[in-house]
Amino acid sequence: MVIGFWVLLVFLLVYEPIIGYFDFQKFLKKVVIDDGARVRYYVNSIIGLWMPTLFILLLILFTDLTMGQIGLSIPNINTELLGPWVTYVGLGLGSLSLLFILYYILGYHFSEKMKKQLTDKKTKEWENSSISVMLPVSKKEKKLWNYVSLTAGITEEIIYRGFLIYALTYLFPELSIWVVIVVASLIFGLAHTYQGFIVGVTRTAIVGVIFSILYIGLDSILPLILLHFLLDYIVKLGDENKQAQDS
Repeated sequence: MVIGFWVLLVFLLVYEPIIGYFDFQKFLKKVVIDDGARVRYYVNSIIGLWMPTLFILLLILFTDLTMGQIGLSIPNINTELLGPWVTYVGLGLGSLSLLFILYYILGYHFSEKMKKQLTDKKTKEWENSSISVMLPVSKKEKKLWNYVSLTAGITEEIIYRGFLIYALTYLFPELSIWVVIVVASLIFGLAHTYQGFIVGVTRTAIVGVIFSILYIGLDSILPLILLHFLLDYIVKLGDENKQAQDS
């Protein structure tokens, strides 16, 4: 089991931060001249995320690692590791984020005013964002983006929260839980180097800290899978103006 932990840890430090970065650079060149580049990039991303996830599931099947140890369990509030104050503040922020996302998703589909606001905001993001080129435009891409979002929600929570926090605690028992959270979140941030240092690494690492607090406070990654999926899913909403420009 220990060898499996080290193999996956090295993989996480190399594959997405380095190989994933250069794959995205290649994608940036191809998407300008190839209409199918975005779809292929989505498919490759899905495969790339499921590879380490399946490895983790094999560790559960053939070693002493259990589903409960990586957070695949029924949520149960746990204040012992982080204390009541941090735990409940984290749960409050998580709940507000979920309500905020659901509000905008429902508003987008049922309120023309909110739909216009989101569309206008998204148009500005297209102009300023360095990663807007990877976001879905066509109906086919939007449909596939649902699977990209679901895959990210499931696999990244299993990898970077459930497995990584347990593996770091197991391999380095002398580390405090806060050091483990920071290290796991930094590795999560490095997996997004293709988005740039500020947007990709730093912002994603901060999100990783918040999600780690939620995970430890709930003793389960299941609610995080839902929240993560919705965060990625909402990205595809509100880009009608961009579609009109490309059609």
